[in-house]
Amino acid sequence: MKPGPRPLPAHIHRIRGNISKKPIGELLAEVQPDVVIPGCPPFLLKEAKKEWKRITPELEVLGLIAVIDRAALALYCQAWAWWVYHEQRLQAAMRAAEEGAAKAAAEGREWTGGDGFMIPTPNGSFTYSPHWVGKNKAQEQVDKFLQSFGMSPSSRSRVTGSSEYPWLPGLAPDDQKPSAPEKPAASVSRLSDFARPKAS
Repeated sequence: MKPGPRPLPAHIHRIRGNISKKPIGELLAEVQPDVVIPGCPPFLLKEAKKEWKRITPELEVLGLIAVIDRAALALYCQAWAWWVYHEQRLQAAMRAAEEGAAKAAAEGREWTGGDGFMIPTPNGSFTYSPHWVGKNKAQEQVDKFLQSFGMSPSSRSRVTGSSEYPWLPGLAPDDQKPSAPEKPAASVSRLSDFARPKAS
């Protein structure tokens, strides 16, 4: 049995002048912000800026980014940068511990420096590496923000991209993209057109 046609989203009804006479409440149920990549905060870590540059074009194509998302995206990219930082240093510590253990074995000594994942404490016991702890915390934050933008398999079906592009996706040259979204046409097509009282 073939599935029936998918219902048109609210913004299509608004663009067409609500010819189907849907209740205003239904037409206002969807918030459709302009699809625009916000400016990257200058204080982000280097790795965070690299992730911002990598992911924002993908989100733009999918209609999953707007100026209002700047803070959430900054938090995601910064959490990613901290995850990379701790992951790299944990792996470096594990390599150093492995080399130290091999050298100690070659010299007939007992290695007491841990394995990088577990490190020795002053009282002679072992504890988790702070980089392992930091990595796990950053990992949880990255996962949280991935879900906010639908960037994980389980969250992808729970997000809806906006169709409010100031230009057709992929057709505006980078050097000609407007710095601010163009104003909507006179026809009723946005939330503000319904919410703002018209002058008499």
